[in-house]
Amino acid sequence: MSQASKPAQHPAVIKLREERAASLQLRVADWITKFAGSMRFVYIHAIGFAVWMIWVEKSPWPTLTLVVSLEAIFLSTFVMIGQNRQAEFQQIKADHDFTQQELELKTNTELTRAIHAMTTELHRRLIDDPDGKSGAN
Repeated sequence: MSQASKPAQHPAVIKLREERAASLQLRVADWITKFAGSMRFVYIHAIGFAVWMIWVEKSPWPTLTLVVSLEAIFLSTFVMIGQNRQAEFQQIKADHDFTQQELELKTNTELTRAIHAMTTELHRRLIDDPDGKSGAN
């Protein structure tokens, strides 16, 4: 996709992406989380566990239980990292949106006041000089 055809992104998305790209730890955590949430991860584990249980060990359960338990601990940590990242993004986006909405409200208020002032002045001129003859000699 060319740069010109990319849809505009929320400034909070751009900022967060740049911050995460600057940190090796966060890039690794993002990669692991993305991989662990894929079907490729599921297939690799299904094949790996089947091979382990059928051909590698005669009694695979104690070692396999240990491996799976340790993996579950680490994967749950990566799930929490992903949830924290999502919560951080939502907060950054909410803060940005709030700032933009406040600016828009201020602008709209100023426009409304200006329209009111112009309407009041127009109304005054029509009431004071309905024929538009005052001041014209």
